[in-house]
Amino acid sequence: MMYKAVQFDHYGGLDVLHISELPMPVPGKGEVLVKVKAAGINPIETKIREGLLAVKWPATWPEGEGSDFAGVVDSTGPEVKNFAKGNEVIGFTNKRASHAEYVLVPMDQLTLRPPHVPWEQAGSLFTSGSTAYETVRAVSLKKGDTVVVSSAAGGVGSLAVQLAVNVGAKVIGLASEDNHAWLKQKGVIPLDHDGDIAEKIKAAAGGRVDAFIDTFGHGYADLAIQLGIQPDRIDTIVDPDHVAVKKYGVKNEGSMDAATAEVLAKLAALIEQGHLEVPIAHIYKLDQVREAFAELETHHTHGKIVLEP
Repeated sequence: MMYKAVQFDHYGGLDVLHISELPMPVPGKGEVLVKVKAAGINPIETKIREGLLAVKWPATWPEGEGSDFAGVVDSTGPEVKNFAKGNEVIGFTNKRASHAEYVLVPMDQLTLRPPHVPWEQAGSLFTSGSTAYETVRAVSLKKGDTVVVSSAAGGVGSLAVQLAVNVGAKVIGLASEDNHAWLKQKGVIPLDHDGDIAEKIKAAAGGRVDAFIDTFGHGYADLAIQLGIQPDRIDTIVDPDHVAVKKYGVKNEGSMDAATAEVLAKLAALIEQGHLEVPIAHIYKLDQVREAFAELETHHTHGKIVLEP
């Protein structure tokens, strides 16, 4: 049997992406083969495809892509515990392989999908969810704190603000006016990017600002320092060459620090309980992968873009 998967044969733009037919993998010891129902796409996948991360994560041609997915267990290898054929699961792969009809993963990279978590949210939860989870943990957020989140309606920011509200913090979200109604609905104080942002943050905070979660870059770490926030309570996930980390000693912690099935299960439980929503911007079919990334690369989407095989 064969299955379809997104691949590219050299670094480049959207035009290098294509659909390949590959031999169906057979699960080995401790492995699970999952039929994918939904798979989220992420900005880091654009950077990998363009070769911007070739030193850190070199490609092996032909290269696949994708980390996030949700689906149904097709088969299991020897010594697999807790999962069986037909189970509905949420997971992640470290082998750039989830933008496909099937994905093979170790059993410890899966968790069961709670029944009321929509497939499209489940399939796009891992990268943004684990990153948002870690940013909130990195700035030691607690009840009564005031925190600012940049790009508060983006893939990571939209989850970070909700997790911060769940902690009991006062959350100020920087976002375009189009997203202010959604942020207010989630208990966030929205601010746009116009004028003197520092003064607007101070006015909205009504006092001290305790923490800053930067999911956008472009000088927001400098702004956080300007606001008098301690460096160990500033986390930026967008810091090319660790400039802000070296300059100020701020944190640069994200998905890799919370990339576990246990964190994924916690996030899924929050969705099930109605305490977290993964906003979905658009759903594309697998063979529309170029169109999906074209939308992602406008950097103006609210929430996640999802592929459905």
